[in-house]
Amino acid sequence: MTPESISPQEAKKLIEKGAVLIDIRERAEYLREHIPYARSLPLTDITAGKIVEGAERQPVIFHCLAGMRTVQNAKALTKAASPAPVLLMAGGINAWKSVGLPTIEDKKQPLPIMRQVQIVAGTLILTGVVLGYTADSRLFLLSGFVGAGLLFAGLSGLCGMANILLKMPWNRPEK
Repeated sequence: MTPESISPQEAKKLIEKGAVLIDIRERAEYLREHIPYARSLPLTDITAGKIVEGAERQPVIFHCLAGMRTVQNAKALTKAASPAPVLLMAGGINAWKSVGLPTIEDKKQPLPIMRQVQIVAGTLILTGVVLGYTADSRLFLLSGFVGAGLLFAGLSGLCGMANILLKMPWNRPEK
């Protein structure tokens, strides 16, 4: 059975009555911006068997960025919250913000890794095109190489650029 979806406004009312809000995005995403009172329990932890604690009698509301991760993983989320009733917040934190509800934001935290990949890939592709036209046509290969890497990442689910970016100093968790 698929859990019921609720609007951000409905979620807010339930949270005020004691419902537990669980953010299933990765920890770095949560640290960058999250909904007040939300607990971080990344989907990777849930699929590894972690469960929601302290919500036996109250509904558990799960959310992600835009609602897709919660819908796609509804079965695992239901299992992680059992026996509590499970609800999915439609549209995730994006919908929460779009109706004017508050978030806690820490701009000192790094951007989500996929945004970093998009920035670096876009910069490399643009650089390859500009240099290909102005300096040497062989530099168009840079754009082709990045495009091939993005295609491989999309097909395989393995992103070499993301793995490299995760090792950068600004993406290392502070101890």
